[in-house]
Order: sequence, then structure tokens, then C-alpha cells
Amino acid sequence: MQALEHQGGEAMASGSGGGRALTMSEFASRARERADNYHRYHIEALDTPDRQPLPNRFLVKVGKVGLAKFIISELFQYWGKWDVITSRPCTYGVFSGPVGGFSPRPHLCVGCLRCTVQHPEFTTVEHNPERAAMGDRFLSQKLIETIDEEARKGSVPVRGQGYRGRFGGPGWDGMFTDMSEIVRPSRDGIHGRELIGTSVDIGGKPMRLQFDSEGDLVGEGPRMLTIQVPFLFDAPPKMVASPLLTRIWKGAAESVDTLAMFPAETVRNMAIAGRNVVPIIPTSEASTAGGFGNGTQLVELDSWDETAFTTACTAAPDVIVGVRLDFDAGWQAKLTEMVDSGVTVIHLVADNHGNGDGGRFAMDLIKEAHISLLESGKRDMVTLLGTGGVAAADHLPKAIIVGLDAVGLDLPLLIALQGRPTGDLSQRDTLRIKMPRKLDEEWGIQRLTNLSCSWRDQMLEILGAMGIREVRRLRGEMGRAMWCNQLEEEAFADIEGFVGGEY
Repeated sequence: MQALEHQGGEAMASGSGGGRALTMSEFASRARERADNYHRYHIEALDTPDRQPLPNRFLVKVGKVGLAKFIISELFQYWGKWDVITSRPCTYGVFSGPVGGFSPRPHLCVGCLRCTVQHPEFTTVEHNPERAAMGDRFLSQKLIETIDEEARKGSVPVRGQGYRGRFGGPGWDGMFTDMSEIVRPSRDGIHGRELIGTSVDIGGKPMRLQFDSEGDLVGEGPRMLTIQVPFLFDAPPKMVASPLLTRIWKGAAESVDTLAMFPAETVRNMAIAGRNVVPIIPTSEASTAGGFGNGTQLVELDSWDETAFTTACTAAPDVIVGVRLDFDAGWQAKLTEMVDSGVTVIHLVADNHGNGDGGRFAMDLIKEAHISLLESGKRDMVTLLGTGGVAAADHLPKAIIVGLDAVGLDLPLLIALQGRPTGDLSQRDTLRIKMPRKLDEEWGIQRLTNLSCSWRDQMLEILGAMGIREVRRLRGEMGRAMWCNQLEEEAFADIEGFVGGEY
């Protein structure tokens, strides 16, 4: 026992004060104290009602004259049976308002059409064109509805059993994730007793460490920062950017413990620099990279320029300098040049639909970037961030599987704040989205916090189903990916009439 006490004490001697070895009882006491003070990372979701409710899915119209004739006929036919007379043909209460069917409640309608079948002479149900006009071919009406629910409740959306859609589709829907893992109940997603880590390190680390004869590190060691979720908030588009949105972005990033990105001019003018704020600096202003202070950990140059990068690193020696790289023609050569020049954080940017070089989708472009870094032996020296094309919670793990370390969110944040997009949403410079008039800071922060909570919980469910203990291990794990077009080719290529290819 004395030997055991001594071993435990030696292990803790450096932190015991005065260099005295701890006894086993002291070691156990301190261990209990640390355990009592430990708090598992948690995002606090609160029900946050809509300020600008979504348009009703259906328009319900009732012919008042026809309904009145129907009620009169029922009075004669069922006199005394008031439960029959006052009933209305709707399980969901569309015609159960204070004045009955004369004032229907279309927000309760689910489109079952029972009323139109039983009484086609005075009831009609139609799709609401205002609802149908929301979004575009990529950010669909269904996705907008889902994001709105996630931001309102902060929980995982649950739907009825069965699937009425087609398997596969464009973009991220062309990729499935493999859940073929036998998982212990204690590792079961959100409700498991064992921790599933969602924190991500951003920065670079050398491939090896060297020490001198005294045991001191030779050269620069790892320079990294940690965020608690594998996503961050990219800067709002210029046409909707405002001081209020900036404060909401920043407040939500602090609440979730992630990063929020803003133009450097905004950071200076609003004096919002901090550990959760990432200024985006024009290359022409690279010399100002070290002037933000207040705990700034990361800055980004808005494009690649080797001279500007060197200038920024010199101006901000204690800050990680990242670079944004658009998926334009020739991005591969720029990526190689950036890595060779010592860039450790590369932010890949596609348009809002996830399209980039030659119309290729972000999934393929990210995969190409990841594999090129693997082949050069430098993947672990670089953090890959990516913005564009991620519009749903299930897109998040897919983007990480094909090679990203963390994902930049853009459009989903505006939808969570009940922005109403119209027209083509692919280009940030021409984006048309109307933000609600009753937008306030506290409400907005909680809506983005709720969205973060929901997406993190869905990530936990996926990681738990895969038997993966932390999201870092998901990066580049392409053995967990199945591409729908490849599966269909394998299954149906020999069948006459099969037309393969992309969606």
C-alpha cells in the first residue's frame, strides 16, 4: 500500500504545491473535487416562438352559403343530436373555431382532403402559392420548414414513419452515410452515458516534434484553437448585414463556443474583437492583422497572396492567419502554393448552392482538396474549413466525411432568423432575402443557439450510430460514405433501359 501511495503521489507531485508527494487519500480527494467541478459541454435550448410565422401550407376556402344550407339540413335531419350537428369533417380542427366552419383555421390543415371529399360543394383546399415561392431548387421549402422548426425548438425534428420521396438526389443527397455498426447502448447518441466529442481543433501542427539535449522544444510547436462544435458562423451577406445581425452572430457564437466571421471593417467600427470573432481582412490591409487584440485568435485574408500572408504573419505573430480560397478555376494550384508557404488554415468557399470550379459540387471539390493534401503528406498540418452548399443537419457530417475539419454556415443562419428568401439564392452578391421587422438581439441569439443545439444533437446521433467517439475521427472517413449513383450502377447497369449518371 505504501508503494502504491508513493506512485500516486509522484504522479501528482508537480501540482501539489511545495513539491510534496500526495498520499493516496489526498489524490482521491482531489480527483473527487475535479469530478464534482466537471461539467459536460451542453447547449441550452429554449423554445423560441416565431416572430414571423411561415405562410400556411394550404389555403382553405369555405362557401358560407353552402355551409349554412348544410347546417340547416342537419338540424332537420338530426334534431336533438347536437354532437352530430356541431361536428365538422376535420380531425385536425380546421373547422372547429369559435364560429365553426365559417371561419376555418388553415394553419392546422395537413392536406388530407377529407373535407373536399365529403363536401366538395362548399369546401376547397389548395396549396398556398406564397409558401411554395419560398426558397429555390437547392434550399427547398421543405428545408426551410425544417430549419425553422430546429431554430424554434432546438430539438431533433421527428417525422412519421415511412418515406415517400425518392432515394438519392442532387448535391449532398447523392451521398449516404453508413451506419452499419453494432453500438453499445451507453454510446447511443444524445442519450448515451459515454461522451461523444464534437470539439474541433483549428490551426496547424508539425509532422514531428524535435527537442534539444535539455528537453526543450526546438522550433515552433502546434498553434491551434479549439471550438466545441464542428461548425462556425460565416459572415452575413452584404445586402442583409447590419449591426443587429452582427451582435446576434457574435452572441450566438459565444453561447455555443464557436467562431463568428465578419469583415475587418465591421470588427473595428463596432469594437467587437474577441476570442470568438474572426476578422476577414483584405489582402491590401494585411499589415493590420495584429491590431484587433481583445483575445483575437484567428484572422482570415479574403484571398490568397503570398506577400500579404507573410505581412499578416509578421504583423500578428501570436495570431493564427488563415486564408479564404474560392473554388474558382485554378484553385488546386493555389492550394498547393498556400500549403508550401505555411498556411495552416484554409477556408474553401463555394457559392450558396455549393457549386464551384466548372459547376462542380462542393462534395467533389472538398474530396479532391483533402486527397491532394493526403498524397502530399501534409493533411494533418492544415485545417480545412468550408462554406457553401450546407443547408441541412445531415449535410454537416457528410462534408466532414469528404475532408473538412469544420463547416462554415451561411444561409441556414438567416433562415433560422426567419429570413424569407426568394428567387435564385446561389450567388451571395445577388441574394434576395427579407428579414423580419420584429428582429431583436436576445431572440436572434437564442434562435441560432437552438439551431446549433439541434444540429449538434443530430451529429451525435450519427456518430453514435457509427460507433465513433469523436467528430475528429470522422474527417476523411470515406469508408463511411456511399454514393447513390455508384450503388445504382452496381445494381442496375446490366438492366436494359437503365440510364445512369448524376442527378
